[in-house]
Amino acid sequence: MSRVPGTSFCALLLALSAAVSSVSCGSRPAAPPAAEGVAYVGPLTLNLRKDLAAKSPPVGEAKHGERVDILETRRRFVRVRTSQGLEGWTDSSFLLSSQQMDELRQLADGAAKLPSFGAASAYDTLNMHTEPSRQSPSFFQIAEGTPVEVVGHRATLRVQPVSQAPAPRRQAPTKKSKAKESKLAALSLPPPPRPLLPPDWQEISRPTIKDLPDYTPPAALPPPALDDWNLVRTRDGKAGWVLARMLFMAIPDDVAQYAEGHRITAYLPLGDVKDGDEVKHNWLWTTIGKGIQSCEFDSFRVFVWSLRHHRYETAYIERNVTGYFPVALEPNSSQSEPAFSLVLEDKDGKLYKRTYAFSGYRVRMASKTPYERPHENPVARASSGFVPPLAQNAGPDGWWAKVTGWPQRWLHR
Repeated sequence: MSRVPGTSFCALLLALSAAVSSVSCGSRPAAPPAAEGVAYVGPLTLNLRKDLAAKSPPVGEAKHGERVDILETRRRFVRVRTSQGLEGWTDSSFLLSSQQMDELRQLADGAAKLPSFGAASAYDTLNMHTEPSRQSPSFFQIAEGTPVEVVGHRATLRVQPVSQAPAPRRQAPTKKSKAKESKLAALSLPPPPRPLLPPDWQEISRPTIKDLPDYTPPAALPPPALDDWNLVRTRDGKAGWVLARMLFMAIPDDVAQYAEGHRITAYLPLGDVKDGDEVKHNWLWTTIGKGIQSCEFDSFRVFVWSLRHHRYETAYIERNVTGYFPVALEPNSSQSEPAFSLVLEDKDGKLYKRTYAFSGYRVRMASKTPYERPHENPVARASSGFVPPLAQNAGPDGWWAKVTGWPQRWLHR
């Protein structure tokens, strides 16, 4: 009878040791998954979700410019891990590559050196984008009424977002039967030559719809929709692209009232005029009234303050022009005569930089020299979004498309 308790005690010890070992093995932290690539957060704040579903609860958020590791890619969605260890799913279009982050810094550095075309304010809270495209990430918000400096302009196509191509998946090799191999061999044979047309093929051919007497050609397609963008910089050095229609130029109201429904695109002061206790400015402005165009203005005008009538009057105006930025003040040998320059397209289709001298109520053209527009900055291209590392070589012309598409190409020959 004394052996039974001993046996039970040994069995109890074995069970306790097994439980302790299982608990100790289960308490070991799992190794973090390896990263497939590195990206940076584009928007001001980015919500990370637990799963791919749109209604999946968020697990946290990341800030603009924060570095994240790419852990998994599913079509255009990626699972990322932040520097604090937070993991979640997001759309790859909200992420930037290292090159795009460098280009964003270069954009801010370059915008700091550009001349201002006038101060502007936002009608409402306005998103600042990394590129002149609605699909590009928005990394900053301009509060209503906050002044910014307009330093550039571009009209771009209103393109729709394009989903990233999925990465090609390797399939396990399958055993091919002899019948299937013979069928594939038959498909790989070259097609027979096409038969020659009969001598009277023109007489027996049917007329096309264009040959019918009541045929009317279809109406021309409407022009593609465009978006008007302005490159702006803030007082703290940020630079980005905003929709131009959401800005209003901060020129005084007693001058802006003469816009006649046209949109003011740039303005510069041309000296001061003292009228009693008040100090007024003479102004140069450029406007556009034909909607969204590739040019920056189609009219420019010089306003002067009249000491006799105590109001602004037009000293010079040119309409129906094709003008481009930059619009800038120019140094003049005579301190009493300020000068300004504009880039205008002449009748021969070439661009010329015209410099005007301004004295009192008189504006005269001082010089006219050929002008070449600088090459487009690669930072301002219309494409955007982070391309996952595994999907960079899976485009429409990749090897996977060539291998899987040859039967269809052969059947449609």
